[in-house]
Amino acid sequence: MSARRRMGTTALLLAALLLGGCTTGLREYVHNGFKVGPNYQRPAAPVADEWIDSESGRLQIGPVDDKAWWQLFQDPVLDRLVLTAYQQNITLREAGFRIAEAQSQRAVTVGNLFPQTQELFGDYTRTQRSTQTATFPQGAALPPGLIVTNFSTYRLGGALAWELDFWGRYRRAIESADARLDSEVENYDDVLVLLIAEVASTYVDIRTLEQRLDYARSNVALQGESARIAGARLDAAAVDSEVDAPQARSNLARTQAAIQLLEVEQRQAQNRLAVLMGMPPHDLGYLLAGERGIPQAPQTVAIDLPASLLRRRPDVRRAERLVAQQSALIGVAETNLYPAISINGSLALEAATFERLFNSDAWSGTVGPAFRWNVLNYGRLVNLVNVEEARLQQQIAQYQQTVLEANEEAENAIVGFRLYHDQIGYLNESVAQAQEAVRVTQLKYQEGQIDFNRVFTLEQLLVTQQDQLAISAGNSAQSLIQLYRAMGGGWEMRLYPPPPVALPPVGPAVEPEADPEVDPEVVVPPQPARP
Repeated sequence: MSARRRMGTTALLLAALLLGGCTTGLREYVHNGFKVGPNYQRPAAPVADEWIDSESGRLQIGPVDDKAWWQLFQDPVLDRLVLTAYQQNITLREAGFRIAEAQSQRAVTVGNLFPQTQELFGDYTRTQRSTQTATFPQGAALPPGLIVTNFSTYRLGGALAWELDFWGRYRRAIESADARLDSEVENYDDVLVLLIAEVASTYVDIRTLEQRLDYARSNVALQGESARIAGARLDAAAVDSEVDAPQARSNLARTQAAIQLLEVEQRQAQNRLAVLMGMPPHDLGYLLAGERGIPQAPQTVAIDLPASLLRRRPDVRRAERLVAQQSALIGVAETNLYPAISINGSLALEAATFERLFNSDAWSGTVGPAFRWNVLNYGRLVNLVNVEEARLQQQIAQYQQTVLEANEEAENAIVGFRLYHDQIGYLNESVAQAQEAVRVTQLKYQEGQIDFNRVFTLEQLLVTQQDQLAISAGNSAQSLIQLYRAMGGGWEMRLYPPPPVALPPVGPAVEPEADPEVDPEVVVPPQPARP
């Protein structure tokens, strides 16, 4: 390049940077690696210094390893359900294919660094000229042999157009695509965290309903005995049994009706669990067999400081990556304020006959630099930059709100974990006392020492307290699940994939016909390693 051409190019660059009316100055342009627009900086986020209940004896503050937190319940059925859901869940598979889409989209964006237009062409045209136009030679202006009224043209060649990335348009676009790819990886991890927590939560719901049903059925037997005693007293013509017998039967029927409602909830929970594992709803008895009782949460739990939420929770990391994606788009929009500098060229073979098309003198071509500058559109272009900057502020606010909500979820789970344990102790005492009171009142009623109202009241109390005990035990386990969900535990499973789970046979059910267009294997696309 000659000195004059270099000076002209430098002057064009300086004029564009100084007269473009943009926020990126010459020094910042050089500092950014010859790219306009801001370099990304992680936004500040409001995080508490410590947990509200940090001094509680049930919390152990410090670094933790929670990549397989559900194993704290020491329940092999739950372990198997979690692994099955990881291998077969449809929503998780969808999130995996979103990563594959983002990977391909990034590859498309990287391709813009190279000549954007690269094409081969070939054509044949037959031209017939009119002899009645003003541009056609008339009279003896040319010798008759040189007047051509029809001819053929054969052409074969290629063209190239390359807009140079002077202002960083395409490099900023790659930054944005990288951040979007990261956000999809974080979205996959977030779906995995939610999936594990929902499987565990649904499993606890099922076991809690089983315990409530056990209590309800034992109370049906107990109340059935009271109804039998009241009926016997009625047969013996006891004066107060005219009311006692129907009252006892009413109490019994109400408890029996409660069993029906609990069985409905149990079936619905099993259906939900089947869908989470990528199966049609069906009887899951073959998967749930072998264990009974509500999973018990440990008395203490180890958690990290609140600031760890920024690196542990995938949804927080995803929100931060969306901020980075939007930051790069500001630079993409700002490049529209500067001239687009490109190199264009074409090379072709042209001849009047096909036989002469490949002669050495049939070559033709053009090559040269060019620029385009939208100098009369600054009102719109500047406002497009402002649009991207406003969107950046929206993403920052959303990121900060996500951090706050993460902190809230963790605090809610901590207080639940701390207090549900205490509640279980009180309810155990209440149930034990209610059982003793029912036993004594039944004996006294049978001997005619008290009326049935005492029995009725205490039987109702026992039903309520046993049901509350089962619910509280379930809530205790649920609070631990929600705590690890709030802390973002479990996504590491994709880094250390477990071996496949062999499921027991469902039974002689008829399998649906396979769709030839659907791969029967559940495949999660390969995930890029975390940066």
